Amino acid sequence: MTFRKGDLNCTLDEKAALRHGADERNEDPVAVGVAGRQPEEVYERTLSWWRQGIRRAILRNVERESPVLARMQAKIRHPFLDAYFVYTSSLGTHTFFMVMLPIFYFFGAPKFGRGLLLMLAVGVYVSSFLKDLCCAPRPFAPPVARLTIGNHHLEYGFPSTHSTNSVSLALFFYTLLQHVYHPDGPISQFGYNCIIGILCFYVFSIVFGRLYTGMHSFTDCVGGVVLGASIWGLHILIGESVDAWSREQGWIVPALIVPMCLVLVHRHPQPVDDCPCFEDAIAFNSVIMGEFVIRWWMDNYGYDASFFTHAMPGASWATYQDFATWWGTAALKMVFGVLAIFVWRIVAKSFCLSVLPPIFRLLSHLVTLPHRRFYTPATDYTTVPPEKGLRPIPSVIDLPRMMEVEMDDVAASGARANGTYGAVKQRAIARGGKSESEKQHLGRAPDATDNRKSRRELKHYDADVLTKVFVYCGIGMVATGVVPILFEVLGWGVRMS
Repeated sequence: MTFRKGDLNCTLDEKAALRHGADERNEDPVAVGVAGRQPEEVYERTLSWWRQGIRRAILRNVERESPVLARMQAKIRHPFLDAYFVYTSSLGTHTFFMVMLPIFYFFGAPKFGRGLLLMLAVGVYVSSFLKDLCCAPRPFAPPVARLTIGNHHLEYGFPSTHSTNSVSLALFFYTLLQHVYHPDGPISQFGYNCIIGILCFYVFSIVFGRLYTGMHSFTDCVGGVVLGASIWGLHILIGESVDAWSREQGWIVPALIVPMCLVLVHRHPQPVDDCPCFEDAIAFNSVIMGEFVIRWWMDNYGYDASFFTHAMPGASWATYQDFATWWGTAALKMVFGVLAIFVWRIVAKSFCLSVLPPIFRLLSHLVTLPHRRFYTPATDYTTVPPEKGLRPIPSVIDLPRMMEVEMDDVAASGARANGTYGAVKQRAIARGGKSESEKQHLGRAPDATDNRKSRRELKHYDADVLTKVFVYCGIGMVATGVVPILFEVLGWGVRMS
């Protein structure tokens, strides 16, 4: 099959030849290729027959849809739309939700925050599970020009996590709107229609943006939309029952939740490529575990809703002084809450990376420890390298400052000639040689050699897995339980009025 974009011709056979060339140069095929784009025999040799079947079906759709997406991009690409769809895509990421969700617990809406957290966590875990299960690539670049922030382009394509999160979030807010809207209520018909329009526009921006930026195929987005709607439906069916169960049962809650979350981590599918989906799944899965445990403890040991009696200072907003007091307290709560999460992360990660490797090495002499592909066992290292150590800001909210564009040499040259991307970093995909589009006015974009080098240097350690579980479980406990209790004790309150 041949892809065409302007005077660009690139066949699948030529792509396979380039990948085989990497093998002939004794280069790491995982380092050279992107997720899902190694030679097909690699996937046939690694995956079970039924996983191969699912991958082949999705791959056929990606092959058909990639040139369609490329033609669409050629017709509607514009600098403003490039910036809009790339930067608004951050509103559909689990990064955004992990940063925003604690606010609901800090300001007296734990039931709302918990429902949203549970639904989004299921979405991230299931979509990550399916990505590593299917090992299906994103739309081919070229012919598609791929625009992205962060490392999402290193993940598999099916299904779209952005689409999953945006649809489930919009439907969740729609359900809340239905509960509060009635003819004599505070929301008018006009306001109701405006909110519905905003929710629809939000979903459109996120889902269509994944197509516009070349990050997902139509199949990926449809899968994400169906998954998001299904998770919302599941929440409607059993959400209240789950809340009641965790509130009313005894020790069975932590005794069941903790092993179940650990099993979900252990049984996450092994991908063929080094895909970061697993780490995303660990983070949200562990936050849910921490939230369940701390919520159970609070409900059973005197820290339930009746404990939180203080309203925030200045909550009446009766005077300008009350107004200033309320906002000052709100700012102080946010700084304190975020700082508490950062401190926990630094202490917990330092502790785990110091203690876990020697424990793993000791246990390896007694039992056969589970081993995940691409993760170095503790018996093969003595210390964790500095780059795997502490950073002042959690990796979950590390966002690059620049948009990255993947394209072929010809498209990159045309973009420069037309001034299409302005201050956008371009990463060219070279065809049969070094890219001509290495230097931009903001600096040199990494070429294929740089990409191979950076991927070779990326290394995981078995201690990373349990460290993430422990750290993010603690983040869930600190953000949803410990910090709100401290606010109440300090007199800052969590109630809005």
